[in-house]
Amino acid sequence: MAALGNVTNTIEVLQKHQFHFRKKYGQNFLIDGNILEKIVNAAQITEQDCVLEIGPGIGTMTQYLAERARAVIAVEIDKGLIPILEDTLSAYRNVTIINEDILKVDIGGIVREHNGGKPIKVVANLPYYITTPIIMGLFEKHVALQGITIMVQKEVADRMQAGPGTKDYGALSLAVRYYSEPEIVSKVPASCFMPRPNVDSTVIRLTRHEKYVSAVKDEDFLFAIIRASFNQRRKTLANGLSNAGNLGIDREKAEAAIEKLGLPRTVRGETLCLEQFIELSNYLIMAEA
Repeated sequence: MAALGNVTNTIEVLQKHQFHFRKKYGQNFLIDGNILEKIVNAAQITEQDCVLEIGPGIGTMTQYLAERARAVIAVEIDKGLIPILEDTLSAYRNVTIINEDILKVDIGGIVREHNGGKPIKVVANLPYYITTPIIMGLFEKHVALQGITIMVQKEVADRMQAGPGTKDYGALSLAVRYYSEPEIVSKVPASCFMPRPNVDSTVIRLTRHEKYVSAVKDEDFLFAIIRASFNQRRKTLANGLSNAGNLGIDREKAEAAIEKLGLPRTVRGETLCLEQFIELSNYLIMAEA
């Protein structure tokens, strides 16, 4: 099977298997070898690595990964792509294809079975509609992973690495910073895909870290606080917290906690950094004790 990553070979494979794109899966296949090289280089794949690829499509990036990694586990939701993958990846004995929804797969089980429980690396070209659930699922389930190198819609990448006070800053920005160090790798124009999407994409690398975990008294409560702070973005932080019925925090308690941080009562959640949210959630927990 010829190497993919260009228009000619991609069209040949699609015609051979009479494949029709399914809009509900947000399928856009890469046709630029230079971008593929950048992704694999950014992921720092070595021959010792076990790689989980989410959404391999027709196997374009899978081929590049299989050339470098010890093992590649490719999880594809579209059963119509499985015969194509079996064809395009037939030369690689280190690739395992799983026809499942990544949100329902036991990723921990994959890590144990294929990498002895040691951290894996995740690489993916993710459609917009499912990017955040996949990223947060990997982090919140505390999957053993070294890092995630993904291609996402440009605006999602902007949100992932945005800082306090900016229009893109929100709960996703804070969650990504809590679990990892984000770094933009490359911008990818829409012309690098087939079919061509309406927007440009960005490759971003999220290097896993644990530096905030020990400082947090209750991780679930921290993220409940963060979500409440951005649910009503234009309101004050005190209003956001007191209006969130699931938190059990009245306005007086919220304002007292905010003042404890040395912040004005009228402060908005969008101006707080991650460390301040951690301090706020820890104070509120201790106040309840």
